Amino acid sequence: MAKLENKVTAINSKYENSLGPKAGTFVENVIKDFKRNKVIYLMVSPVVLYFIIFQYGPMYGLQIAFKDYSPVLGFLGSPWVGFEHFKEFFNSFYFGRLLRNTILLSLFSLLFAFPAGIILALLLNEVRGRIFKRTVQTITYMPHFVSLVVIVGILFDFTARDGVVNDILVFLFGIEPIVFMREAEWFRTLFIGSDIWQNVGWSSIIFLAAMSNIDPALYEAAKMDGAGRFKQMIHITLPGIMPTVVILLILLIGKFMTVGDEKILLMYNPTTYETADVIGTYVYRKGILESDFSYSAAVGLFKAVIAFALLVIANGIARKVGDTKLW
Repeated sequence: MAKLENKVTAINSKYENSLGPKAGTFVENVIKDFKRNKVIYLMVSPVVLYFIIFQYGPMYGLQIAFKDYSPVLGFLGSPWVGFEHFKEFFNSFYFGRLLRNTILLSLFSLLFAFPAGIILALLLNEVRGRIFKRTVQTITYMPHFVSLVVIVGILFDFTARDGVVNDILVFLFGIEPIVFMREAEWFRTLFIGSDIWQNVGWSSIIFLAAMSNIDPALYEAAKMDGAGRFKQMIHITLPGIMPTVVILLILLIGKFMTVGDEKILLMYNPTTYETADVIGTYVYRKGILESDFSYSAAVGLFKAVIAFALLVIANGIARKVGDTKLW
């Protein structure tokens, strides 16, 4: 027994020595680090407080998804119903339509809106005229700073029966005017198209920044090997920005189930529910307009769980395929 105790003591001493003379408890290390980096902690504190108050704090209320919540009884006093609200949602008439619309709008956004920023950045990177380049950048950036309400209002005016779009179609093709915003089959096209118009310039900024970090010597070497500008773009520029593209794609997949709910609320109406109604807008109607808090919380929790699972899967695939990953 004495030999065993001596051996354990020797191991502990060796471990303590390996930590070094400045090693202390976790709390002591945090206090020392705070004193050493006060300014950094002060700078990051508003962001931390924001997430604690508005992101993690409200998670306490998720329990109402498993209860028959009543504002009178409160969170703790409301009766427990388990997964009844989830079963009701999965068996409802709207489940298939909501899931289909959410997936399709998110998928179209990934296929068309996300690459649009990359394509614009690649094109701007090849422009040598500084004045022309800055003019194009300014024009494409401007819609991002316009209020979403104003953007949707412009969309309504342009696509109205007597709007600019119908005037052009009537003049060119002689067809009858179309009330685009009341036609369900046109909703996805208008939603994705207006999203590209509003955000393509802004989303290209980060890709242009990534391109500026590519070593110019690579382009010089490619020129010496006879590679034209297109081949340089394919073999140097695209691989150079690929880590940035992968990170942004992972983050976008993490928001796959949240497809601009605010914009859809402004754009849709009962005549376009068939293609426009998504899980987020359904939660708004059930929770805010109908005050069915428990049911809407259950639907929102389902959406959040799916989004989290997609984020983990996307990061796992990126980890296996390449070196770029979120964690």
